[in-house]
Amino acid sequence: MILPNPWDAGTAKLLASLGFEALATTSLGMSNALGRVDGEGSVSRAELLENCRVIAEATDLPVNADLENGYADDPEQAATILRDAAEMGVVGGSIEDWSGERVYDFHHAVERVVAGVEMARSLSVPFTFVARAENLIRGRPDLDDTIKRLQAFEKAGADVLYAPGLRDLETMRTVVQAIGKPLNVVMSAADPALTAAEMEAVGVKRLSVGGALSRLALAAFMKGAREMKEQANAGARQPYTGCS
Repeated sequence: MILPNPWDAGTAKLLASLGFEALATTSLGMSNALGRVDGEGSVSRAELLENCRVIAEATDLPVNADLENGYADDPEQAATILRDAAEMGVVGGSIEDWSGERVYDFHHAVERVVAGVEMARSLSVPFTFVARAENLIRGRPDLDDTIKRLQAFEKAGADVLYAPGLRDLETMRTVVQAIGKPLNVVMSAADPALTAAEMEAVGVKRLSVGGALSRLALAAFMKGAREMKEQANAGARQPYTGCS
């Protein structure tokens, strides 16, 4: 399944009109829309949850939320964001094993997943809890430790496992064969020559695109804006049409 990532109600509606089965939020897309640099602390917990509500209410599609690290180091405190996100209407969410400065040590990371699973199971609606191992995109290219974490997260009860930064098919296959729960791969971090069909063929069950659509949209916006500016500088004025 491919999960495209809208960043507001309008983009959610456009994606729904194309027939996608589900949606996922994007921290990068939201930061771009707010005029901020994506990163730790650029978006508040309240802003993230409001974005979840806006996207969830825009269509009838199920929405999976990028919930950062839960905005807390403490396992129980971090897990409360799953409850609050569910109240906003989303039906799934991921929590990272990254503090904003470092990858949590192994045992603390597992404790956070245990707390997340307990919270997810306590909700009145079915909720898919996604556990993220951040090593590969946080300067720690340790595949063995990443697999160890995913296996522990699976044992703790996570529904979907996610290690952003998996790039090639052989590595994806290795991870898939080491775990028993669905693996999510973000296409924006994978080799751009790979197709969805190729990744699915090695066992990847869920594909998300992260902030790729936001980057694409802003690139097109800037291209059009530059062309208008260049034409204006060259004295090529367009007639006023009365539209704004």
